[in-house]
Amino acid sequence: MNRSKILVVEDDHDIAQLLAITMKKAGFEVALSENGYDALNLIRRHSPDLVILDLMIPGIDGFEVCREIKREPRTASVPVLMLTARGEEIDRIIGLELGADDYVVKPFSPRELILRVRAILRRYGHEYHPRTVFNESGMEIDFEAHRLNIEGQEIVLTATEFKLLSELINNRGKVLNREQLLDRVWGYHFEGYARTVDTHIRRLRQKLLSCADWIETVRGVGYRFRD
Repeated sequence: MNRSKILVVEDDHDIAQLLAITMKKAGFEVALSENGYDALNLIRRHSPDLVILDLMIPGIDGFEVCREIKREPRTASVPVLMLTARGEEIDRIIGLELGADDYVVKPFSPRELILRVRAILRRYGHEYHPRTVFNESGMEIDFEAHRLNIEGQEIVLTATEFKLLSELINNRGKVLNREQLLDRVWGYHFEGYARTVDTHIRRLRQKLLSCADWIETVRGVGYRFRD
C-alpha cells in the first residue's frame, strides 16, 4: 500500500524535525523545505499528497505559496494545512480564503496535527455519496467525478468545499449547525473552530456564482441547502 507523501515547509530546524518525526511515526513519507521558492519547485515536480505550510518562511511567505499552489491548475488540487505561530483570527481567515484546507496554531499537539492531516487526506480520497448526480436549474454536479458546472461553466472546488457542498445537498432542506458540519466535513470538532465553517461557506458561495443563494443562512442556527 502506497504511503501518502507529505511536504513540510518550515524554516525552524527543530520544528521541522519534530514535524518530520511525527508524520513518519504516523506512517507518512516526508520531504522538507525551508523556503517558499524551494517549496513551490518541489510541489510542481513531485505533487505531494498534502503540504504542511508555515506562514513565516524565507523567500515568499506561506500566504503567497498557498496562493500560487491554488492558482496553477496542475497543483490546485494539492491540499494545504497551514501552520501559524500567531493565533490572530485574520491570519486564519486569510489562509482559508486563499484555499487552505485547514490550519493549526503553534504550539501544536502532534496528536491533533495527525488527526487533521488524516481528515484532510480522507476528504481528498474516494468517498461514497448517497447521490451520484445532481442537476437542477443550471447547477450540475457529478459526485463520483468531483465535478461541478454552473450554467455550463466548470467550477473548481477544493476537496473540502466539495464535501461541504455535498453534505448540504444530501441533507437538503435540513438545517446543519456548525458543529455538525465540522464533524461531518472536517472529521473533528474543537472549540473555537466554528469560524472555519463560515469562511468555507463564504468561499463556496462566491464560486457558486448565480446559484450562491441556494445555500441559506439560518441565523443563530447554521446553514441549509434550499429545498
